[in-house]
Amino acid sequence: MSRSRKPVEDLSAEEAAEELALLSAEIAEHDRRYHAEDAPTISDADYDALRLRNAEIEAAFPELIRTDSPSAVVGAAPSGAFGQVVHARPMLSLDNVFSDDDVRDFVASVRRFLALREGQDVTFTAEPKIDGLSMSLRYERGKLVTAATRGDGTTGENVTANIRTIDEIPQELPGDAPEVVEVRGEVYMRRDDFLALNERMAEETGRVFANPRNFAAGSLRQKDPENTRKRPLKFFAYAWGETSEPLAETQFEAVKRLGKWGFRINDHMGLCKSLDEMLARYRAIEAERASLPYDIDGVVYKVDDLALQERLGFRSRSPRWATAHKFPAEKATTVLRAIEIQVGRTGALTPVARLEPVTVGGVVVTNATLHNEDYIKGIGNDGQPIREGRDIRVGDTVLVQRAGDVIPQILDIVPEKRPAGAEPYKFPETCPACGSHAVREEGEAVRRCTGGLICPAQAVERIRHFVSRNAMDIEGLGEKQIEFFFNNEKAAQQIRSPAEIFTLKKRQEALPATLEGSLDRLEKVEGFGETSVNKLFAAIDSRREVAVSRFLFALGIRHIGETNAKRLARHYLSFAKLREGASEAVMPKGKGDPGNAAWQELVGINGIGSVVAEALVEFFAEEHNVKALDALLEEVTPINEEPVGDVSSPVAGKTVVFTGALERMSRDEAKAMAERLGAKVAGSVSKKTDLVVAGPGAGSKLKQATELGIEVIDEDAWFVRVGQ
Repeated sequence: MSRSRKPVEDLSAEEAAEELALLSAEIAEHDRRYHAEDAPTISDADYDALRLRNAEIEAAFPELIRTDSPSAVVGAAPSGAFGQVVHARPMLSLDNVFSDDDVRDFVASVRRFLALREGQDVTFTAEPKIDGLSMSLRYERGKLVTAATRGDGTTGENVTANIRTIDEIPQELPGDAPEVVEVRGEVYMRRDDFLALNERMAEETGRVFANPRNFAAGSLRQKDPENTRKRPLKFFAYAWGETSEPLAETQFEAVKRLGKWGFRINDHMGLCKSLDEMLARYRAIEAERASLPYDIDGVVYKVDDLALQERLGFRSRSPRWATAHKFPAEKATTVLRAIEIQVGRTGALTPVARLEPVTVGGVVVTNATLHNEDYIKGIGNDGQPIREGRDIRVGDTVLVQRAGDVIPQILDIVPEKRPAGAEPYKFPETCPACGSHAVREEGEAVRRCTGGLICPAQAVERIRHFVSRNAMDIEGLGEKQIEFFFNNEKAAQQIRSPAEIFTLKKRQEALPATLEGSLDRLEKVEGFGETSVNKLFAAIDSRREVAVSRFLFALGIRHIGETNAKRLARHYLSFAKLREGASEAVMPKGKGDPGNAAWQELVGINGIGSVVAEALVEFFAEEHNVKALDALLEEVTPINEEPVGDVSSPVAGKTVVFTGALERMSRDEAKAMAERLGAKVAGSVSKKTDLVVAGPGAGSKLKQATELGIEVIDEDAWFVRVGQ
């Protein structure tokens, strides 16, 4: 649920940046709870709403784009229980749409990116979105060699031995298959098989799974493949990764070819030559949803022409040529037993409903989000009444909604069932974690703890963020361990800053050989032991060298999530140069002041706007940050980033600016092409610009490039330069 009362078009740049920061932190926290802890606290529909709000603000304020938003994050990091497989081509997620207008916008965005004229039609495939576990099967010379989960999109879990037990997956491909081909699809379980197995497990172990997808995921992660063999897993093929030769010219033909090789493909997939046909196919599949033997949660549309797919390319977490049209959520009623307040890493106080257990769509749920204090009072994002102004009180019978396999959101109450004496809920004005005053800034719906660094909830969350998988990725420092170290009064067992993680071993080794010193040793603490302590120290030592982008993201700088960290790291390549650039940057002092060259370089990085740049500059300008960073750098060495893209390209490593009207491609397509070829695309011209591609109507950027003596070429010369 959005934290702002205002429509996006009414937000100022400052308000938009503030809300994007809140959204990024909240989405990251929900991702962690869902993927790492299997303990989500909001519904799928509400999670999608957070991502949608984030996308809307990013579209209106592209210079403020951050990383922890849905536009940058894919899945979750692979667990350590299995070996890891690096995908030859990333396994990305799909963006979601929820209405006919959203589908219309998707089609329009495809046409706009490709700069298609009236009469140039695009054909799409439409197929059910299987609610299963994404899988990539790699075949070499016709033989299955590895099978990997999606993981974080770049690296997945190696589950080859378990995949080999699934009868529907061929061990060998026929002779017409390419020498190398990765077949991708969904591992799933039929509903009738799931119900029968869940019933048996309840009798034998007392443990049950919430839904077929969770059961399928748990089955694939069995350490003993024979346990997987006992579970009737199925597989639908619908895509591919790396191939040594093209499979076909269209998506539809390529999937049909997978079917000829022995893979099960979905017979509900069809071709749509117009928006009306796409929506008709969606409604037809939705009407059959209940009668299908497997779970689906929407319809996936893909551009059929593979050449057009190649031109459209990818965003950071999803393809531009595909989207998922989600089905509406399911609903049920239950009783609200309590409202609890959770304090997040940014200090936001988030209310969570504790519910009388209820089954919604086959899943038992006990928690739900209440979004913010206005939502509890019956006030919407725009300040207008929702639920006809009805508030939510402990004891109320509530209508809950769920979509997917996570907990629901509360939609409304049943007024006639409100118990006598039920009191309006009073949102706390002090932080439940540290007792500090909790303030609500003007224009915001979120209340935030002012405790900052003294608030244990925020401090623990900051350290947890620092060690998380997409940051420093230190195994053995989970939530319980971090809280133990943070709350510990013994200096030799204390971690209250990132640097202290890396001095822990040194402090332990320095303990005197006395009884008191012996008692301070971690191996004497219940739950640790010598083996686990040694593993923890080894995990910490293994992260003393880490990529610049990970290190930067781990610092938790405001507005700098994974995507912006990668953008900055790829531009500066070394942390020393990044720090130097940010430290030397002088922000504009007023209208007409462009700032100095270091500032211009920073804001000229593609995707890095003034808000992100200000956050970075302010971080390095704060004395306490510098002191903490210097202490950390005594223990950790950021490894220089390698240039990305096609390093053999004539524009690899060059900084390119596009200006004016482009006629053979859209501006977005031009930027995507340049980045694929290893170039850095900047939004402004500076002394560090290598090349300006100018189309008709180019103005101030062309003038500035001419004054600086920078090479300027037109669009045709660009295609000649890159050999396309």
